[in-house]
Amino acid sequence: MNSCLLDAPIYQLEQSKKQALLLAELNRLNARHYVHCEAYRKLLTANHTNILVDDYSDLTPLAVRLFKLMRLSSVSPEQEFKVMSSSGTTSQVVSQVVLDRATASQQSRVLVNIMKHWLGAKRLPMLIIDHQGLTKNKQGYSARGAGVQGLSFLGYDHCYALDENMQIDWPSVQSFYEKHQTGPVLIFGFTFMVWQHFVEVLRKQERSLPFKQGVLLHSGGWKKLQDKAVDRNTFNAQVHACLGDVKVHNFYGMVEQTGSIFVECEQGHLHAPVYADVMIRSIENLKQQQHGDSGLIQVMSALPNSYPGHTILTEDIGRILGQDDCACGRKGRYFEVLGRLPKAEVRGCSDTFQ
Repeated sequence: MNSCLLDAPIYQLEQSKKQALLLAELNRLNARHYVHCEAYRKLLTANHTNILVDDYSDLTPLAVRLFKLMRLSSVSPEQEFKVMSSSGTTSQVVSQVVLDRATASQQSRVLVNIMKHWLGAKRLPMLIIDHQGLTKNKQGYSARGAGVQGLSFLGYDHCYALDENMQIDWPSVQSFYEKHQTGPVLIFGFTFMVWQHFVEVLRKQERSLPFKQGVLLHSGGWKKLQDKAVDRNTFNAQVHACLGDVKVHNFYGMVEQTGSIFVECEQGHLHAPVYADVMIRSIENLKQQQHGDSGLIQVMSALPNSYPGHTILTEDIGRILGQDDCACGRKGRYFEVLGRLPKAEVRGCSDTFQ
């Protein structure tokens, strides 16, 4: 990645300045993957697409489902470091994302940079709402395992709140709470699992862990919670009732673009960092939508160097709410996710536990 982009302030560049830097990097990745990935080259050729473009709207995105259908790689087999897997639930087919060491390292560095903005520079005691066996396979991780592994670098004195039967490990949790209750602490888990396997259990058992200060990061889809009539306000209110004075930040991301995450601000808006961006395309004709209009979310990232995942058309529906003018003060585009494309496979990381 260009050092100008890597060293740029994460949320302080106005959209026009950020877009110029990011588009140059996306063009570089277009050229790289055109040369080194035969499948990507055939796709661009078949669509008569220019390798170098002048605007996001001219980028040819890969449908995220393609990563389930073929192995897309721009490195030799000897350079492959690990393979990340997605979290589809209604079929046995999962995405395969090939990483070399440089790409994996860059993803980790960028993820830490983004999270430092929200958490501060110091590592925090970390309560993980999952079980420890999730990250034992060092050659490849599921999306859930990758999320836990990636964010674990932000904490210390890690405590896994659940056992492998997804029951709360009360001795471990209580010990962590007694040691760190005055905070600050970092709590991380995937949305549905935080709700069903932790917060709801605390509520039903009339228990609480009233931390004095901390941050809860959660991600992975709202589908099952929406089915239970749990919206953002309900989720946050119950978290505060059970866990005390913690700030709650949802974030949007996917294994196909690990590291490029979009974190929810105090206003409830998802923000694009300097390393990544979003645009919305019409469901009917894939034309770029105006701000405020809903459509398919296209995500762009400067990180995927070992595979052609730098511009992806997701199966999520959303809309851009604005740019450079969020009340939280962060620059760039901010948006919201409205749901899934009808008939699209439920694939949120926290939806995968059966």
